Amino acid sequence: MSQPESSQPSSPYVARPSSNPFGAPPEVERPLPWAKAVLVTVAVFLVAGVVAGWAWQQFSPLAQYTVDEQGGALGEEQMTRIFGPDGTFTAIGFLTALVLGGALFWWLRNYGPWSVAIVALGACLGSGICWGVGMLLGHDAIEPRLRAARPGDLVAAPLELHTWTPVAAWLVGAALACAVIAATTWRADPVAPVATSSQPPASDPAPPVH
Repeated sequence: MSQPESSQPSSPYVARPSSNPFGAPPEVERPLPWAKAVLVTVAVFLVAGVVAGWAWQQFSPLAQYTVDEQGGALGEEQMTRIFGPDGTFTAIGFLTALVLGGALFWWLRNYGPWSVAIVALGACLGSGICWGVGMLLGHDAIEPRLRAARPGDLVAAPLELHTWTPVAAWLVGAALACAVIAATTWRADPVAPVATSSQPPASDPAPPVH
């Protein structure tokens, strides 16, 4: 007689199907290479600086000198417009750096604190480019124009910054964007969950019967 086949005992634990076969480590999102991150940041702020410099030259209110026999003079109303280019440069630079700095910081957030440094350097570059383009397009020396004008003519003041404080508006805008995004996306380290078993606790063995 053939003996009945012995049934193998079933294991109480069933292995869960692994979503990562062959025991390969999970894929980790790698940050962009340094060269690409810096190159893209420089390119973005370079283009933004050119456009902002053109806008600064186009939309800055300039004071008007009234030409007379002694040269040129500013009236009381025109005196209030002498710092118009400073305010326009500050507004354009702050808003531009706020938007671009926030977008680039979010894109480069995997670099950690280094992303702030990259964005800050890009903002400084954009500020310098903006000033250079604006001066190239709109800065005309006033002395030759006053000598060539006739009494009664109005001569616009040259486009220029009367203080270097507006140049920092780009850096302030970019830094503010980085700070706001970092504060709103910050999360505390999650608490490690306590390991639990799906099996019911083993019951105490019954006392021996004498």
